Amino acid sequence: MILSYNLQFFAKEGPGGEKTEQPTGKRISDTKKEGKVAKSREITNASMLLAFFVLLKMSYGSIGQNLTDLFRVLYNGIPTDIIHYDGLFPYDTLDVIFKTAIIQMGRIMIPIFAVAALVAWITDFIQVGFMYTTKPLQPKLSKLNPMNGMKRLFSMSTIMELFKSIMKVGLVTYIVYSYIKSHWREIFTLYDMPLTKAIVFSGKLVVDLGIRISLFYIIIAAVDYIYQKRKFNDDIKMTKQEVKDEYKDQEGDPTIKGKQRRRMMEASQRRMMKKLPEADVVITNPTHYAVAIKYDADMYDAPYVIAKGADHLAQRIKDVAKENNIEIVENKPLARMLYANVEIGQVVPPELYQAVAEVLAFVYHLKGKS
Repeated sequence: MILSYNLQFFAKEGPGGEKTEQPTGKRISDTKKEGKVAKSREITNASMLLAFFVLLKMSYGSIGQNLTDLFRVLYNGIPTDIIHYDGLFPYDTLDVIFKTAIIQMGRIMIPIFAVAALVAWITDFIQVGFMYTTKPLQPKLSKLNPMNGMKRLFSMSTIMELFKSIMKVGLVTYIVYSYIKSHWREIFTLYDMPLTKAIVFSGKLVVDLGIRISLFYIIIAAVDYIYQKRKFNDDIKMTKQEVKDEYKDQEGDPTIKGKQRRRMMEASQRRMMKKLPEADVVITNPTHYAVAIKYDADMYDAPYVIAKGADHLAQRIKDVAKENNIEIVENKPLARMLYANVEIGQVVPPELYQAVAEVLAFVYHLKGKS
């Protein structure tokens, strides 16, 4: 029997084809705002577990003594209370005793749990930094879609989680078996030990075993962190179409922006051509460039450019100059230098003073100006 299946069922979602492009800065920022980051829960859990057992190892002697003293007080107090109540079971007194026991145990263990929780928070902060968002808590109808659920069920993430679970169970089983096997003689003598010694030995056994498991767990967590980083980067990759769409959203549609630039350029040219009749001379090369120069001692200390253009615009400048009886002087090097280095409205640079002055002197001589 041959089973048929549709590979598209396992395809990643996203418009525009295959995700081949690296994520942009905006894509990474938007993804983080949605609460999606490259983070390994295993790193956090392993760090917290290791911190918990290390703290227990540093203080299990005093903790064991405190628990032993508490147990003795409770154990010795119960018969006294029963006798005091003439054989009737003292529920109220026992309620007080057990509440006291819970409070005392809380005082002993809460600092250790608090430090372990702090280590977990620091580990999370190192991985993703400070992040506050409520978007992951918002309900999504897509999560109710059975097709999406099937995709998640057979996804690579699910397979990886299954593999990690098997690894953790196998690892814990092996470490516990090996450790107990190496200490089985001491374990079988527990019933002969005094209460205090038995509690201390049991505590040491559990703590050492916990540290061993935590250290091996950190190795699994490190591998998982590398996997999560790579998976996150692959998940937020973009299609070529998504990159184009994002560029349009940020920079605007290139077609519209091109039209806007053309309109702005045309408006600038109209203003330039309107001022052109005020020019003293138009310097050309003679076919490609045309630069209109004006000298007004009341405005500037040096001549300045009021219009310039290349090719078709240069021809228009020369036509307007002819219509307004403005002298046109051919000077190829000077025309190219002015066009390339001086913008409209700027004065001529000092290194070109001499050349421009000679052209103006020639024009003024033709017009009979002094």
